[in-house]
Amino acid sequence: MSEKKKSLSYRDAGVDIDAANVALAGIKELVKRTYNDQVLCDIGTFGAMYLLDLQNMEEPVLVSSVDGVGTKLKLAFMTGKHDTVGIDLVSHCVNDILVQGARPLFFLDYFAVGKLEPQVAVDVVRGLSAGCRFAGCALIGGETAEMPDMYQPGEYDLAGTIVGIVDRKKIVDGSAIREGDVIIGLPSTGLHTNGYSLARKITFEVAGLGADDPMPYTGRTVAEALMEPHVAYAKLMQVIMKLVDVHGMAHITGGGITDNFPRILPEGLGAEVDLGTWEVPGIFRFLQETGNVEESEMLRTFNVGQGFMFVVPPDQVEKATEAFELTGKHCTVMGRIVKGESRVSYKGNLRYAGK
Repeated sequence: MSEKKKSLSYRDAGVDIDAANVALAGIKELVKRTYNDQVLCDIGTFGAMYLLDLQNMEEPVLVSSVDGVGTKLKLAFMTGKHDTVGIDLVSHCVNDILVQGARPLFFLDYFAVGKLEPQVAVDVVRGLSAGCRFAGCALIGGETAEMPDMYQPGEYDLAGTIVGIVDRKKIVDGSAIREGDVIIGLPSTGLHTNGYSLARKITFEVAGLGADDPMPYTGRTVAEALMEPHVAYAKLMQVIMKLVDVHGMAHITGGGITDNFPRILPEGLGAEVDLGTWEVPGIFRFLQETGNVEESEMLRTFNVGQGFMFVVPPDQVEKATEAFELTGKHCTVMGRIVKGESRVSYKGNLRYAGK
């Protein structure tokens, strides 16, 4: 008589449905904190529903973007700190659609893992919820995928999609930029979500530092300095756009100022940026000195302290800077628009804090 075959379950294949239910229970309240009157469904439905409020809009245009956190996730795995990468993801996506003048409406996430750990999932969603609440959008849907053998133990991937809206007549696409316009920059809090492959190589391989070691020139540990969340500029810039004519905006992400700012320049116009107009945070000084990184490479890999740039007519610079002062925020008049190739030319050299 043949032996009775073992009855297999999904858990035997590495997928724990019970763990997913535990995670879902911890996530529900975090997600609901982002809801507003436009959200028409509860968490767990097959499709998320959002009621568009089109009042005061003549030609509403939806603007969307999708992105990930990149290798900054490696630091979350290393430190066990998972509650800020969600903020990074939302902020990055929100800033990307802000460039075209869009106001964020809702966000959806994709969280993929080899073996689901409920507390890690809850911590990630806690960051997503915080990022959405700060940006003023709803976290209305997502996918948690447990896929054995796809990821190393303790690792996961995180991606998200943002949908926003702008009236067609208020789209900002750079076409209004003119020679003589002024470039204003908004400070970053650190690396944001870009340049981490090089930053990790310099920090951990070249310098031989650990996550809890002090990072030179920062007054913080390596983990604290590298894990500082990405800033969302949406609420601040929405105020500024009501006060001044913003001709163009650029989110300084991968590619730095060198590769990102030209994306909004009309043909026949370039940008001249004075590197001595702001003080570059110490984390970038550490990376450049320790990695012996050429200044040109710094400018096309990292944001070097400027996370967002926008362009205004010269007669509105004072109004823009005064508006920032009233909000308690800082901005830098960092350059101007000139005739020439659609590229950035630099004056001077990076000026580091404490140097």
